[in-house]
Formats: sequence, C-alpha cells, structure tokens
Amino acid sequence: MREKGADLARPTVHDIAKEAGVSLATVDRVLNARPGVRAKTIARVNDAVSRLGYVRDTYAANLARQRQYRFAFLLPESSSQFANALQEALQEAYSSNVADRTELKVIRVPSQDPHAIVRTLKSMNTSRLDGLAMMVPETPQVRDAVSRLKDSGLAVVTLVSDLPNSRRDFFVGVNSIAAGRTAGLLMGRFVRGPGEILVVTDSLQSRDSLERRLGFDAVISREFRSITALPTLESYGDLARLQRIVETAVAARRDLVGVYSMGSGNMTLMSALRGSGRLGELDVLVHELTPAMRCALQDNEVTAVIAQNVGHLVRSALRVLRNVCDHRPIYEAQERVRIEVVLRENLP
Repeated sequence: MREKGADLARPTVHDIAKEAGVSLATVDRVLNARPGVRAKTIARVNDAVSRLGYVRDTYAANLARQRQYRFAFLLPESSSQFANALQEALQEAYSSNVADRTELKVIRVPSQDPHAIVRTLKSMNTSRLDGLAMMVPETPQVRDAVSRLKDSGLAVVTLVSDLPNSRRDFFVGVNSIAAGRTAGLLMGRFVRGPGEILVVTDSLQSRDSLERRLGFDAVISREFRSITALPTLESYGDLARLQRIVETAVAARRDLVGVYSMGSGNMTLMSALRGSGRLGELDVLVHELTPAMRCALQDNEVTAVIAQNVGHLVRSALRVLRNVCDHRPIYEAQERVRIEVVLRENLP
C-alpha cells in the first residue's frame, strides 16, 4: 500500500538523469547553463525537467556555488526624510539575513537633474553589478539609459516612482493613482465647506506625483464638486522656492480649505504654513510617514498621512532583484505594497 502523501515527493536531479537517460554531470551542466552539451541532449534534459515538474532550489544552488549578489540602489540626493528612511531600511536589511550573500551599495543622485542621473547610470560598471533598484524621475534619457543597462544583462527594478515605458523588470511601490484617489476621498471628507485645495510637489516629471495628481483630480471632480483643486505648484527640489511659492499662494488665496502635498519637502511646507498663521484652518494631507510628519500628526497640524512601509519596499526590491537574476518567477501578491492611511489616532 502506497504511503499517503508519497506522490507529493519533489523530483530530484537523479530523477531527471534517469528520465533523460544522461549522467548527473550532464544534468548539472544543463541546469547551470555550462558549455559542452549538445543541443539534442539539452532539449532531452529540459523535456525531462518539464515532465517531472522539477523546481530547482536556487537558494541551495547559489549557496553551493558561494554566489554573491551585487546590487545598487539609486536614491535621490536631497534632504528628504523618506529617502533617508529608505537608506536606513537598506542598512537594516544588510545587517540581517534578508540580504544574505548580498553586497549592497547606495548611490545618491540629484533628483531634479536628469543629466546627472543619466551620467551616473552610464558610469556604472555592469561587469561588477548584478542588479539595480532606482528611484528617479522619468525622462526619455533615463529610459534610454535603462535600456542600455538591460542590454548589458543587469536586473533593473524601479522603486516608489515607476518608469512604466522603460525596459525595467518590475516596479516596487504602491499604485500611485490609487494613492491619489485615496487622498482625494480623504480631502473631500475632511474639509469644512466649499473652497480651494493647494496642491504642491517637487516635479510632475516624477511618475508618482503625476499619477497621484490624476487620481486626486478624478475623485475631487466627480464626488466633491464644491472643492476646486488648484494647478500644481512645483518646487523642482528647491526648498527656498517651495517656501516662497507656498507663502505667496496661501496669502493670495483666501478661499483655501486644504493643502495636498504629493512629494517631498514637507518640513519646509509645514514651516511656510505655520508662518502664514492659517495652519489651523486648513486640512493638510501628505505622503510618507517621516519623523517630522509623525510630529505634525501628533500636534494636529497634519490631518492624515498616506504611507507605504519602507521595510517592505526594501525587502521586496531585494527579493525581486534576486529572482530576476536567477530567472525565477516573481510572486506579485507577495510584492504588492499596501497603501496605509495614518491618522493621529492610529499612529504606529
């Protein structure tokens, strides 16, 4: 009598060798894409793998070969607390088994200088690198640089802000249109009476800001017609400019009932709003739960923060880069990053 569950045993390389009628050494060469095997034999081994449903233990194989992954993370060079939180999460991952057998390098680039970004991408020694995760604005030059990196065999993942028209392998981050829609619904429910919403960001060249604006407008225009979302004010990463344009807009717009910040620079934004003397009458929505925004929530200066877990972002990027390098499937359900709405009452 066959033991219950015996048919669940996983096939091994011995089973493949027997099924294909070849030696274990030949199976090993085929599975590791080593030269010296005839095309017909390779086909026979691959057919056996398919028939048996063999799933390779890539972790064990890499461990046996002492495989080391070499990944770089390209993050914006700015005073952004969120970018700094990402780097801290990377450092935390590096000191844990999440980044086992992985060399990590963080490169900071001026986020609003596409030429500097492209120069950095072109200067990368791809022979000493396996994968790249990047958080940069979308421009044609950046897309071309990504294409060159892919031609060199590099795994490329976009982080937080996507480059959907590029040849990147995967995007790790929240759905930015859904995040913008969430902001629109919250703003519509929170504001007191009809009025105008001030919308600010670094640049609409960043895909996350552009999509957040699209989602925000869709909800406001359909469900809250007494509210007018003003044209986006862009700081282009210049904090002095951000302070100036916010102060000017708040002074000129007496019908303001809310402020929606889609990008970074929130400490400067809050400084400008405090200086205006009108902070208490405005509902303020921002993205990313940084230390400064945590304090602003606690002080009831910010109404809500729309956040994403930086630890999940980093762990997901590392998993995806490894899977791309090993030609393994990406489990999208595992890598889906949730949109979190943080209020003063549910601060973690």
